[in-house]
Amino acid sequence: MAMKRTTVFADERDLAIIKAAAARRGVAEAELLRHAIHLAAMAERRWDAPFFSRTYVPVVSEREARADEALESAWAEKATAYEQTKSNTS
Repeated sequence: MAMKRTTVFADERDLAIIKAAAARRGVAEAELLRHAIHLAAMAERRWDAPFFSRTYVPVVSEREARADEALESAWAEKATAYEQTKSNTS
């Protein structure tokens, strides 16, 4: 990717923190600044199309389907037992 030179004014304390971080990591200060600019650019990017389509259908594994069936069955049993206790008290 081609790079372009630009001038940015920054607070001296922020630059000191960047300088110390670059020294700790063993990288150039410019590398940290380029990374920060990239993150800022990606955070502000707007996409032409939605990230997820409204037609997205999740893939459910066989194991998940069995677990869902077991859960539905357990809830159905609980609901039936509850209904029976209601009719026994009437």
